[in-house]
Amino acid sequence: MLGKLARQHDPNVLVGFDKADDAGVYKISADLALVQTVDFFTPIVDDPYTFGQIAATNSLSDVYAMGGRPQSALAIVCFPDKGDLEVLGQILAGGLSKMMEAGCTVIGGHSVRDPEIKFGYAVTGTIHPDRVLANTGARPGDALILTKGLGTGVISTAIKKGEASQKWIDAATESMTTLNAKAAEVAASGKFAVHAATDITGFGLIGHGREMAAGSGVSLRIDSANVPLLPGALECVRAGFIPGGLNANRDFAECMVNYAANVPQEIRTILFDPQTAGGLLLSVAGQDAGAFIDALRAAGVRAARIGEALPPGKPLIQIS
Repeated sequence: MLGKLARQHDPNVLVGFDKADDAGVYKISADLALVQTVDFFTPIVDDPYTFGQIAATNSLSDVYAMGGRPQSALAIVCFPDKGDLEVLGQILAGGLSKMMEAGCTVIGGHSVRDPEIKFGYAVTGTIHPDRVLANTGARPGDALILTKGLGTGVISTAIKKGEASQKWIDAATESMTTLNAKAAEVAASGKFAVHAATDITGFGLIGHGREMAAGSGVSLRIDSANVPLLPGALECVRAGFIPGGLNANRDFAECMVNYAANVPQEIRTILFDPQTAGGLLLSVAGQDAGAFIDALRAAGVRAARIGEALPPGKPLIQIS
């Protein structure tokens, strides 16, 4: 809808909404730019403190995906008029705990009365204008690196239906409350040729991979056997715990995907799973991939090489 409005022309906008990137970037000076993003959603777990942590982690992720450093945040709250304020306090406390971990200062916010709880943040970060990690710089020969397992969407659906095992819940919660800070720090260190980055959130691996491929003028090959999955992810798919967002992602993007005959149906499905606070997908020069993965793992990041960028062609994404 934004694309249908009158266009603003500002030379200081380094990354705007027209690029389908993770956050906007606005140049302030020769060596300073702002990274700005906003995200909020309804509860996906029962515990209010954990929900606050997940919402904060998710809101911070887009700044990390650009290679930026979060600096300040404004809370966004929708809460029932007669809701238990203790619940709201726990949500805010959980969010604050992750903001403090990120070194990001909460400086205010806004709330409205709403029968359905929603929570998140508008986050502002900083970055050098010449070091922005956009999702449009992937090059043929690059390795594709993913820093978290897939499956939070289907597991969250199982949670809502009361069918998720505690093992699945614990693994998904750990993933959704782990900041992408360490991965972003390694990617932005300047030691490796990182050409493009995005975080895997609502559009799933295929949806966000599609944005990277189309924006970069490349095609992608993904080795499905190397894509990390959260415990319980495939069991949830087989049991039919499919969120509506997964089907929407598949309807939109599967026309650009070609599968090898031996790729199982449940794997094809999970690649479209909408993620909450998912990992980073990074396109790194092939010769740097091994050392880059070693550095990520040394920093405590569960990185996996899942494929490569290829010259432009059809299909846009090949799954082997």
